[in-house]
Amino acid sequence: MNPLLSASALAGEVAGPNPPSLLDIRWQLSTAKTTGEPGFDGRAEYAAGHIPGAAFVDLDRELASAPGGRGRHPLPDVAEFGAAMRRAGVSADRPVVVYDGGQGWAAARAWWLLCWTGHPDVRVLDGGLPSWQGSLETGTTAPAEGDFVPRPGVTGLLDADGAAALARTGVLFDARAGERYRGEVEPIDRIGGHIPGAVSAPTSENVGPDGRFLPPEELADRFKTLGAFAGSDVGVYCGSGVSAAHEVLALAVAGIPAALYVGSWSEWSADPERPVAVGPDPR
Repeated sequence: MNPLLSASALAGEVAGPNPPSLLDIRWQLSTAKTTGEPGFDGRAEYAAGHIPGAAFVDLDRELASAPGGRGRHPLPDVAEFGAAMRRAGVSADRPVVVYDGGQGWAAARAWWLLCWTGHPDVRVLDGGLPSWQGSLETGTTAPAEGDFVPRPGVTGLLDADGAAALARTGVLFDARAGERYRGEVEPIDRIGGHIPGAVSAPTSENVGPDGRFLPPEELADRFKTLGAFAGSDVGVYCGSGVSAAHEVLALAVAGIPAALYVGSWSEWSADPERPVAVGPDPR
């Protein structure tokens, strides 16, 4: 199943006999603590206008645990995640479509979590809310309680040691901007650089100028050039496991399953005992 859905296809499904549950995951990486500026308020953006019937899901509170030693966006408690999904109307036998403000990172995080915990039919609105041509509704939607019970998978998830091993034996992609990978700048975490052996593969290069994903063939060619193809053992990390989920989604579109290192650089770099590589070369 293609994990992406166009806005026109979504409009048809919304009007059909079995409309999907819609989740609005609007979120932005906040620099409020360092700049003193007000942080992005996804809930307010949602209330100002969302796809009719969509429920708001808070990435920081419902798709992650509190920041700490496991990173800035560690895995949420599974039971709490399940409760949040049921509040949002998610049921096991009903399709789910997730979207965000257009960047795709937050929607991909929700997509990955739902897939990893066993939901059989989850897709991402390609291009996010800006691609939607239909009407919007304001205020808050309170859907009927869903019945989804998360059952985490045994594959698809990496910890720090697993990421280090994969960088040696398979393909580990670093989805951050190139300058962060090279260690030239680090605006958020303790130190710049990358996991030794990781390959730079910025998430921004998986989409076109309109914010939509490149065609599957182009994505497959890109990842093949970087050393990954169907049958490869592939993992992805970023700063805190959000933009890396977007790259896992891009890999899925290209037909390449990949695991996610959720703790990512925010967990790795917090431990001074873990090695750090800098510069353009993986090692």
